[in-house]
Amino acid sequence: MPNQEGNYLRLDRSDTFRMILYFFPMTGRPDMPLPQNWNKIPGANGCTLQTCKFRDNYDDLIGLNAVPIGISTQSVNYNKEMTNRLSVPFDVLSDEKLELKDALSLPTFLVEDKIYLKRLTLIVEKKIVKKVFYPIYPIDKHIDGVLKWLKEN
Repeated sequence: MPNQEGNYLRLDRSDTFRMILYFFPMTGRPDMPLPQNWNKIPGANGCTLQTCKFRDNYDDLIGLNAVPIGISTQSVNYNKEMTNRLSVPFDVLSDEKLELKDALSLPTFLVEDKIYLKRLTLIVEKKIVKKVFYPIYPIDKHIDGVLKWLKEN
């Protein structure tokens, strides 16, 4: 899948590190309006907060032999703007073509004829999903659960 630079990243890896794949619907942009009634959709808002929480805890995650990777249905260019604006030090992948969504049967919702991924997190080790976080609530405490699980496993 393409990251924010348009470079492809393989997710079917057998590396020694764990991947934290966190799926999110959409981060807002200061120069663009949100879809109509976005903040009234349960679980839709808070994606920027979630990404910032992973960014702010990046060193702790790496120290636990895990790398965060964000995934949404936003375009590569949309993700590039967001990662630059928020100084995100890790990859954010675009599933704009819904290939990963289809391959994993990920949960979605539809707004204004566009498909968005529901918020969930997978911890993957050597191609095996070791942990699923779903549903994710409250968003601001999710990183605490991820860090706790990584420390205990």
